[in-house]
Amino acid sequence: MNAQRYPEEFRIEAVKQILEHGHSVADVSRRLGVSTHSLYKRMKLQQIPAAQRLEQSSQSEEMRRLKAELKRVTEKRDILKKAGGVLRSPVRLKYAFIAKHQSIYSITRMCRVLRLHPSGYYAWKAQPHCQRAIDDQRLLGLLKQAWLESGGVYVYRKLTLDMRDMGEQCSRHRVARLLRCEGIKAQRGYGKRPRVRGGAPAVVAPNLLSQQFSVQAPNKVWVTDITYISTHEGWLYLATVIDLFSRQVVGWATGSRIDTQLPLDALHMAIWRRRPRETVIVHSDQGCQFTSHEWQRFLASHNLKSSMSRRGNCHDNAVAESFFQLLKRERIRKHIYATRQEARSDVFSYIEMFYNPIRRHSSADGLSPVDFERRHSVRLATI
Repeated sequence: MNAQRYPEEFRIEAVKQILEHGHSVADVSRRLGVSTHSLYKRMKLQQIPAAQRLEQSSQSEEMRRLKAELKRVTEKRDILKKAGGVLRSPVRLKYAFIAKHQSIYSITRMCRVLRLHPSGYYAWKAQPHCQRAIDDQRLLGLLKQAWLESGGVYVYRKLTLDMRDMGEQCSRHRVARLLRCEGIKAQRGYGKRPRVRGGAPAVVAPNLLSQQFSVQAPNKVWVTDITYISTHEGWLYLATVIDLFSRQVVGWATGSRIDTQLPLDALHMAIWRRRPRETVIVHSDQGCQFTSHEWQRFLASHNLKSSMSRRGNCHDNAVAESFFQLLKRERIRKHIYATRQEARSDVFSYIEMFYNPIRRHSSADGLSPVDFERRHSVRLATI
């Protein structure tokens, strides 16, 4: 992989497709357009380090005794910190705490800290729940299934109606309590799009595209835009640069902040990949990231010409909006991402492993963007 052509994150994600996702080196090389030699070289640099060596068996008896004492005191402290909420609770709640943490701490030690006898805990464990609690667990299983079948959008009111249709006798308060204790919440979608509010745009370029989305050659017109992806860590923002000729995503970048640097990083990748020799029109909306002086200076210094949609007219940048719709419908809305890194890896897999090299487009004569451009290059070579 040419270090000047691909950023560091791109090379790391490319090797992840081999080491973590099971793709062959030849497959990744074909899809991403990089040599197998570069992939093997990069894999050597990312090998998982060997497991740490076992502690030396020659430790003195005094050292082992001190470590055991430190472990006992530390474990007692940690148990007290975690069990602070149940110290004055009924015994059955203390037993439930022990059952929940028995894989972390010693049962005997937890019983000693909570002033319980281990025999009482084992007797409770044989029959830990009353009939009401057992019925709650059964009802919770039905609620989880109904919630998943709704696509994660139902809350307790509609789930209560589902339960009653199934013949269950339960109040909405009971359903709300069970969902709250389990941490189940409705996935309400993305809601209102987050915006960066400010004054009037610093620079507004004319609309050179005028919804003329048919281009006769690559590297003539690029369109760029920003979207957002929901994760449990917060929003992950995605900026893309798409070549109108083949609809190939030639540059993209992700980040936790929706500032000018985000689309600049995507444009950097596009320039590294395509290395255009002639002036390229870069079309965007009038977002503050694209009307900034920093954005305009970058375009001018790289032989790029700015074009902007009319204010409030999404149709002027329909190609970028169409790609985001495909990405979210075919990939993102099927997942709930725990971290931004998890979402970014999935975006990489969709764009670089599927969308660019495989996904067929009607605007590209039923070919993938990569194959469409390859066919164009062959035609030019035969002329």
